[in-house]
Formats: sequence, structure tokens, C-alpha cells
Amino acid sequence: MDSFEGLIEFVAVAEGQGFSSAAKRLGCSVSHVSRQVSRLEQRLGSALLARTTRQISLTKAGLTYYQQCKDLINGLEQANEQVSSQQFQVSGTLRVSGAGPFAEQFVAPVLMSFAEQHPNLTIEMDFNTRMVNFVDDGFDFAIRYGELNDSNLVARKLANRPMMAVASPDYVQQYGMPKQPGHLKNHQCIISNNDHWLFNNAGTAESIKVSGRWRSNNAHAVVMAAERGLGIAYMPKSSFKAGVEQGRLVPVLEPYWGKGANSWIVYQNKRFLPLRARLAIDYLVQHFADWAE
Repeated sequence: MDSFEGLIEFVAVAEGQGFSSAAKRLGCSVSHVSRQVSRLEQRLGSALLARTTRQISLTKAGLTYYQQCKDLINGLEQANEQVSSQQFQVSGTLRVSGAGPFAEQFVAPVLMSFAEQHPNLTIEMDFNTRMVNFVDDGFDFAIRYGELNDSNLVARKLANRPMMAVASPDYVQQYGMPKQPGHLKNHQCIISNNDHWLFNNAGTAESIKVSGRWRSNNAHAVVMAAERGLGIAYMPKSSFKAGVEQGRLVPVLEPYWGKGANSWIVYQNKRFLPLRARLAIDYLVQHFADWAE
């Protein structure tokens, strides 16, 4: 069995492209990972990693060995998970990345319900807008909105997010109600992710460049600015639900609202996912199957 020592550490280094990321992923020290990989190389009599002061890369022999070891380890982990699933035990730590009101107000409560069903499971949810590195940061999956550009990730649709434009009653009283998207050029607009807003004008997409005195990548700040009369805001409907229901905001340009984009569950493109991640993803997808803004 000694010949198998170091395989997990080696695969973690290869996938994380470094000893530090591998140690973080495995929950051990960097020295332990380095020692195990060195012993593996000594037993094989071949260098698997090319080490420089700046980076770690696979040698030709290391690449071939990694491709073989990866499948072996994935199969072993899959077998372990199948045994666990047969015993209906979901444990360990599920790490999720999410950002924005949708993740905070809708996704988090669903994951809380999931946690209630699995008392041996710990969930860590990080609300950060930065793009995560699934290997280095140790996340199982992330909740993201809009167009996805990383082809190395697997994406599962969670919900469609149609758009809504709103303003405060005071703003409308003072500056008037725009009648068509083109009128926004004469209005103060509250900008979130970009200053080109896409509307649906008689079945044709119409892009309007807007400007204003308030810009923020935080949806809560955008909603607050709209409620305080700083201008017209345009985001997914759920962002304004409470403000509209309580009369702090009124709909604007309703016939022209765009279809918006989707919220997604994204995760690393690999064959193996921990049981806790697979079950949580399926639970979320099922919950949001009939969800509407």
C-alpha cells in the first residue's frame, strides 16, 4: 500500500498548480504535501513536477501519471460517496459562493432548509462579487447571474430573471414619467453593472445608453438610491419587490421591460463532485424549477 502514498497530494498539486493551493484544498500543511510528493517521486524514480521559484508545472512523465491517477482517485472517491449515499449520510463542509440580493434572499434560505435536513452537514456561504477559483478557494459551487464566459465550468440554469424599471413617486412627480426607452436620455438613471440598458420595443431589442449621478455594483445600494429619488433603476424584478409592494417605488416603462438573464449554478468541470454538492445542486434546481420573479 506504500506505493499509493502521495497520489492524492500529487493530483491536488497538479490541479491547483502549486503546493499551497493543494494544502488548502486537502486541509493539511504545505510541508506535508511537498514531502508526500517527493517520496512518491523517489519511489517512482522519476520527476513528476518541474519546480521553479515562480510556478509548478508537470513534467512529461508527470502529465501521463496525472492522467492515470486522476481517474483512479475519482473512482475511489465516487465509491466512497456511493457508500455514504446508501447510508443517507451527508456530512463535511459545503462551500458556496454567491453575490447579490437573489443569492441572499432566495438561495440562502433554500440552503438553510437543506442544512436542516442534514444535521451532519456544515454550510459556508460567501457573499463576494469576485470571480472564484474553485480549486484555490475550495468552493463546491457558485451562484452567478448573466452571461457566463468560462468554458471550463459546468453551468446549470437556476432561474430566469426578467427586468423591471422603477423610480420613487417623488422622482416621477418632479421629473415626469418617461413614455418610451429613448426618453431615459433626459432622465437621471441609477447605474449598476453597465450603462447600456436593453429593452424590448415591439419585439425588437433596443439598447439605450444612460447616465446619472449614482453608480454602484451593490444591488441594495441601487434600490436605496432609487427609493430616495436619485433616479430610475433597472434590474431584475425581485430586487424591487419590497419597495414596490410598500409603495416606495413605482414601475416605469413596463411595456418595454427586457427578458433579462438567468441565474446559474456553476462548478468546476470535473467528473467527480462530493455527494453533498450534488445533492445540494439538485435540491436548488428542483426548488427553483417553477420559480418566478
